[in-house]
Amino acid sequence: MLRPKVPTNPTPTGLVTPPALIEPTAVVPSAQTPPPAPTAPAPAPASSRPTIQLTPGALVAVVGGGTAVVLVVGAVLVSMLLAVAVTAASVAVCALVVRSLIATEAKRR
Repeated sequence: MLRPKVPTNPTPTGLVTPPALIEPTAVVPSAQTPPPAPTAPAPAPASSRPTIQLTPGALVAVVGGGTAVVLVVGAVLVSMLLAVAVTAASVAVCALVVRSLIATEAKRR
C-alpha cells in the first residue's frame, strides 16, 4: 500500500563531450635553475559586492530598530515571567486552601 517510488536518474540534456585523452609523457631531467626573485604581491582585486555606506539618518534608523527589537523581546520575556509567577501564586493559594480543608476535616473526627 505504502511503497516508496524510487526516482530514476534522468538522461543528460545538452551537449555531452567525451573525456579528454591524456597521453603520458617522459620526465626529462634538466639543470637546476635558481628560484626567481620574490616580487611585490599584486594588489587584491576589487570586491564585486557593493560597500555599505550609512548616512546619519540610516544609522539612527538602524539604532532605533535595534532598540525596538530589544524592548519588544524584553517585554515578552517579562510577561512570560509574570505569567509563571501568577501561576505559582495561584497554585500556592490552592494548596493552602486544600490543606486547610483537610485540617478542618481531621479535627471534626
